[in-house]
Amino acid sequence: MKKYQAPIVKKAFTILDAISKTSQGLRISDISHQLGISKSTVHGITAALEEQGALKRDSITKRYVIGLTLVELGKMANTRIDLIKIARPHMEELMEQCQETIFLGIRNGNKIIIIDSVESKKDFKITSPIGTSMPLLAGSAGKVFLAQMKPEAAKKFLFSNTLTQFTSRTLTSPEAYFNQLEQIRKNGYATDEEEYMSGVCAIAAPINGYGNYPAALWVVGFKASLDRTKMENHSQLVKTAAKKISTILETTV
Repeated sequence: MKKYQAPIVKKAFTILDAISKTSQGLRISDISHQLGISKSTVHGITAALEEQGALKRDSITKRYVIGLTLVELGKMANTRIDLIKIARPHMEELMEQCQETIFLGIRNGNKIIIIDSVESKKDFKITSPIGTSMPLLAGSAGKVFLAQMKPEAAKKFLFSNTLTQFTSRTLTSPEAYFNQLEQIRKNGYATDEEEYMSGVCAIAAPINGYGNYPAALWVVGFKASLDRTKMENHSQLVKTAAKKISTILETTV
């Protein structure tokens, strides 16, 4: 199957790359000459990039330099890499302690994105590819993210969004969900007993120190192996691992 080509996007990245390699920036004529792209095309692309904050044009020299939007995106990418690097050894240790799959995720709008995982060594285990997204109001991780919000903001979110019934055990009452959040804040972790997927249980704890992007760590297993007794025991392990990661992030990132 032939891949879809987007020439204008390629040209935009080529222009950004060329500008990023200069210390004083480039004028439209410089970009056109250096890259062999017509001035009209360069003008259109740079204008669009400037509008998005990816480029900034000096009003006197007329030279374009990299804008704050790209700087912020770069910081976000580096921070995400730092989070994975910092969390990985603690995730591996937690997997050995719990013998269940461990997930690391961040909140992105109304979604939860899995950015790393350490799979259980069991033959029968929970797995999910990196990059998988889940609804924000799903399972223990969702509860943790809502608990990280200010109470009034969490309440507004819950009462303005439909709570999907994933299983017969899913919380579909905004009042009941909201009432759980205060206890989750006190405990420092949240649980999911077949609320998101039948036969699957989970425990999640918040990770702090990741800037404006809430993060969480959670352990997931089948109910047969992750019963209520083990969930009570593992909850402190998950909480401790998340706190260790948070402490490192708060002092290094």
